[in-house]
Amino acid sequence: MTATLITKYKTCLLAGLLMIPALVQAQVESLGIASITPTDSLKQSTDKAGKTLSLNRVLESLDSQLLDRFNATRKFQLVAQSDLKEIIKKQDQANGGNFNLNDKSLPQQFKLAGTKYFLITTIDDFQDYTETATFEGTGDTATKRIFRLSIVGKLYDSTTGALKESANFQTGSDDFKQIQQQNHYVVKSGDLSDEMMVAVARSMAEKIANHVVDVLYPAKVLIKRDSEVTINRGEGAGVAIGDTFNVFALGEEMIDPETKVSLGREEVKVGKVKITEVDPKFSKAQIVEDTGIDKGAVLRKPQ
Repeated sequence: MTATLITKYKTCLLAGLLMIPALVQAQVESLGIASITPTDSLKQSTDKAGKTLSLNRVLESLDSQLLDRFNATRKFQLVAQSDLKEIIKKQDQANGGNFNLNDKSLPQQFKLAGTKYFLITTIDDFQDYTETATFEGTGDTATKRIFRLSIVGKLYDSTTGALKESANFQTGSDDFKQIQQQNHYVVKSGDLSDEMMVAVARSMAEKIANHVVDVLYPAKVLIKRDSEVTINRGEGAGVAIGDTFNVFALGEEMIDPETKVSLGREEVKVGKVKITEVDPKFSKAQIVEDTGIDKGAVLRKPQ
């Protein structure tokens, strides 16, 4: 082989290698995540209760944790929040009636160029305080921690503006107590410590990220070998050793006879698996029940 041919070969090989990341990236959908905001009524109530600082700390932690948890799923190309703020600002201008709505430079509501999905999350309830009860006759007292955090998440298909999914995510006193005990956090009365705040925010962000991934990209069987399957969910994507999943085979697509809109595909349960190994990009599971598990089958956690 001549030097010229070798040089051309190396050039073509290098060009092909450089194209691989672009090809992989093109298969990853983009997701815009707006900053989490409280409802107006919640802002007013927290102001009156003197909990504005606590709420703001939760908001700040949730914003960063939500980005981290979505990034850990390895399913999306994330759009920077700073970019979204500017887009949303322009959308508000367009909807305010003070601008020419025929101006093509103003983006339409929930239609973001280059962004496939758009997630809006709102906190509609936040409570963090203690209650002390006194027992009649003995005068003994008991203190109970009350904690609630409720977030409404709305996922839009930004190419059409259609609402694809809406869900409510909650963390209550029981979840709060479990997180506190697992991590051995000391919590001051009615005031979240920095460590506890991050732990609560991370738990909530993980719930939201995993739900969105389940809606758009359900966990699926990649490989079935003997009594073991490999699935397309790894570390940080809501999979842990010991978790069990029901396995469903996908049937025919279901079409609403009136609206002609697809309702998804029929799902028939064909088994159950238990996670035995979790790697960064995939997991392995032992088959517990099998009446037809095969490649492409969908996995869902029991409700």
